Amino acid sequence: MANETVSKNFIEQEIDKDLAEGVYDHVCTRFPPEPNGYLHIGHAKSILLNYGLAQEYNGTFHMRFDDTNPTKEKVEFVESIKEDIQWLGADWKDHLYFASDYFDQMYEYAVKLIKKGKAYVCDLSPEEIREYRGTLTEPGKDSPYRNRSVEENLELFQNMKDGKYKDGEKVLRAKIDMASPNINMRDPIIYRVARMSHHNTGDKWCVYPMYDFAHPLEDAIEGITHSICTLEFEDHRPLYDWVVKECEFVQPPRQIEFSKLYLTNVVTGKRYIKKLVEDGIVDGWDDPRLVSIAALRRRGFTPESIKMFIDMCGVSKSQSSVDYAMLEYCIREDLKMKKPRMMAVLDPIKLVIDNYPEGEVEYLDVANNLENEELGSRKVPFCRELYIEREDFMEEPPKKYFRLFPGNEVRLMHAYFVKCESFVKDEDGNVTEIHCTYDPETKCGSGFTGRKVKGTIHWVPAPYAVKAEVRLYENLVDEEKGVYNKEDGSLNLNPDSLKILKDCYVEPSFGDAKAYDSFQFVRNGYFCIDAKDSAPDALVFNRIVSLKSSFRLPK
Repeated sequence: MANETVSKNFIEQEIDKDLAEGVYDHVCTRFPPEPNGYLHIGHAKSILLNYGLAQEYNGTFHMRFDDTNPTKEKVEFVESIKEDIQWLGADWKDHLYFASDYFDQMYEYAVKLIKKGKAYVCDLSPEEIREYRGTLTEPGKDSPYRNRSVEENLELFQNMKDGKYKDGEKVLRAKIDMASPNINMRDPIIYRVARMSHHNTGDKWCVYPMYDFAHPLEDAIEGITHSICTLEFEDHRPLYDWVVKECEFVQPPRQIEFSKLYLTNVVTGKRYIKKLVEDGIVDGWDDPRLVSIAALRRRGFTPESIKMFIDMCGVSKSQSSVDYAMLEYCIREDLKMKKPRMMAVLDPIKLVIDNYPEGEVEYLDVANNLENEELGSRKVPFCRELYIEREDFMEEPPKKYFRLFPGNEVRLMHAYFVKCESFVKDEDGNVTEIHCTYDPETKCGSGFTGRKVKGTIHWVPAPYAVKAEVRLYENLVDEEKGVYNKEDGSLNLNPDSLKILKDCYVEPSFGDAKAYDSFQFVRNGYFCIDAKDSAPDALVFNRIVSLKSSFRLPK
């Protein structure tokens, strides 16, 4: 049998080349989030890519928090990120690290650069530094403090560390090239004075390293071989390489960039999500209308569906946007064979079977999933009084309406044929009760062939049904207007992004349901038990996705 050709993405090809040439003798990757917010679907691509590469090459995967900016970082974010990554299935085993673990070493590397004449303390203000930096078309000019002696720089940097200067009064800059066409190389700041309490190191430090200096050092200290990051860091790669070279690492890591994952019509910016949370528009970072990983989990998405989505997106250097409908397609594909198909009535109206014996109940055998026999079956009570969907009855139906109307006969799913005989209205003219008769010869599974009906409707037994709240989610933003308002940059929010139905009824089989359990509601979509607000005696369901899809796989 011929060997199957395996297509590799460009990152795998580069790793293969490095291993073949002996640049590295193993593979070590990492996922390095900043703990300043919750992770979103875009981060899932980076997590699964880095973890997947480590698995593929029998290497090591590191989980590391890039916590060099304590003004925006919280322990809450650290814990949420750890939970999200474990939920996605990435396992860092004993390799959990914090950038702040290396603050002592980073400081020593900064001293090393000063001693080599590669860094200097600068007194320019932030505004002056920007002015001296130049533009994309004009070179920068040297700081008047650029040629301080090594001895003076060492003393000033020590004074920075000892807290002798105000925040922002002095910075340590790398001495590279103020005329470089890459602005990142024009003597970037690598340390600043900042009196901030850190979630990990407390008040030990009043100087903190800048990201572009700290990040390559973290990778190099840990022995990362391939620093896989998004394209926004491509212009920073020369600085990354400069730092690890000048700090004299024998086997420096290699940075490789790939395109970010962009989803159409969703909010991923931390600044915007933070404002939505603070303004009470959503009920937290895990509100099911968001695409944070915590929100997707709460809504009912599965790790398998997200992995399928990331695989379908692929890995490349080309920036592109992916339709949210593709993510919905993936969760439908994942759930359709795994989950039971249950009956739930979201807008109930009572149906009374007048000729069914009062007080009698029979238990019908119902398959949990007709496409997957392994899911077995359940018993559903059937009795005289039921709830059906209000839309399944019309007093004066249009043509080709095959559900209940006066004189018409339909099948009650898994049960009997019923014929509408009459109905009751309230004083406002609203139908409140439908009266039917049933034919006991037509029981589902009995082999009855006497006549056929065109309509089948679902139901729940009124005396045994469980009352529930159901939340129907739509896109948080107005898809016609786009995510952002072009005039002021605000969000174009959809006022109908959440509809809460308080008086729904579900069949009694839901009695043992717990947080994150998911089901298909016949005709209504896939739903999940809400992990935050649901209780055993007050069930709350989130709609994960409707049954219909606008996404089509490319041929």
